[in-house]
Amino acid sequence: MKQTNLLKNTFGFLSEVKTEVSKVTWPKRDDVIKLTLIVVVVSVVVGAYLGGIDYLFTKLLELLVYK
Repeated sequence: MKQTNLLKNTFGFLSEVKTEVSKVTWPKRDDVIKLTLIVVVVSVVVGAYLGGIDYLFTKLLELLVYK
């Protein structure tokens, strides 16, 4: 009896998911490409900035510790 309810609930849930996914307005391919490129560029810039700051602090700490 529990398995029947579980299967019924599962199939009901999946049916509702299918209905909701069909209502979604998916972005166009061009929009996805542009936004992905923006994310990649911003990530590279932030990574370079943080890497530069880390490098500067490392060099500064070396000067303070070794002298």
